[in-house]
Amino acid sequence: MMVKQARAVRTRRSLVRAAAEVFAAEGYARASLPAISERAGVSTGALHFHFSSKDDLAGAVERAAADSVEQLAERCRGAADTRLQSLVHMASSLLLAVVADPVIRAAFRLSGDPSRKNGAQMLRWWHGWVHDLVVQAQHEGELAQDVSADAAATVIVAATTGFEVLGAADCEWLSVERMTQLWTFVLPRLTASPDPAPFLSGIGAAVAEQTE
Repeated sequence: MMVKQARAVRTRRSLVRAAAEVFAAEGYARASLPAISERAGVSTGALHFHFSSKDDLAGAVERAAADSVEQLAERCRGAADTRLQSLVHMASSLLLAVVADPVIRAAFRLSGDPSRKNGAQMLRWWHGWVHDLVVQAQHEGELAQDVSADAAATVIVAATTGFEVLGAADCEWLSVERMTQLWTFVLPRLTASPDPAPFLSGIGAAVAEQTE
């Protein structure tokens, strides 16, 4: 019994990863269940045993991505000295994860896919997380006095989401150099600190985690 359960868990994980790879490459509308089952190395019958529909499978991909991203966010919060450093760390880590993890990459692709009726879950989560952290940074005096938390969150979410979209066609957009350009430009406007350089350590922390 335990052997069968372990096999079922492995099959389900393989299907979620295979689905993520297909969704990330093809989008929701063009992805097919036969292509997903073939990539996972299982029969379509086995796929339907675990997932009732393509929508059900897309939901499983989004939930798996959400779990990974929330764990990543907690690590970034715990490792940073300030809220803004945590923000830079998390934004950089998330963009690097889009490159490395097909499940997270697929969740963002599904969020922006107009054929996905229940989409935008990852984008909504990211906007909420960034907004909450920027508000906390404002309360702790980390933002410049004339900076609106709402406006700052809007700019950061739009920029990072744009990097993800552009990176789907050209991975150079998800490079450390481009991330450094973004934050070097944004931080002097955002922070009350006369020296925004320490916040950039979040990029280095994100890169170090990826290479561990």
